[in-house]
Amino acid sequence: MDGVLNLNKPSGPTSHDMVSRIRRIFHQRRVGHAGTLDPMASGVLVICLGEATRIVEYLMDSKKLYRASAVFGIQTDTEDSTGAVTARMDCRSITQEMVECALPGFTGKIMQVPPMASALHHNGRRLYDLARAGQVVE
Repeated sequence: MDGVLNLNKPSGPTSHDMVSRIRRIFHQRRVGHAGTLDPMASGVLVICLGEATRIVEYLMDSKKLYRASAVFGIQTDTEDSTGAVTARMDCRSITQEMVECALPGFTGKIMQVPPMASALHHNGRRLYDLARAGQVVE
């Protein structure tokens, strides 16, 4: 079978876990994904099967849209919602207008330091695996 699936990945499994499931369901060896979602992220994971794996690089370069929710006033040790709370701040003075004014700064290409809970690789290992092992990468 050749084709592209838009898979709604739930929070929890890795992108590779989802590819493995698709391989088993479709009895297909050639399966890949066009971009990795962190394990705690949910959303569309583009899965390519068979000959469609040849277009993965083009799909990865296409535009993407992200939807997010945020909790203000909490800091965690993992920089995401799964970590232990390390600090609390009073955010009652933040208005919807202030948030809306800040949002344009989160569009386009953005350079950021990835959190240790991310799926990025460092020396061949995922950052979230290193974090679980108690290692910190600067």
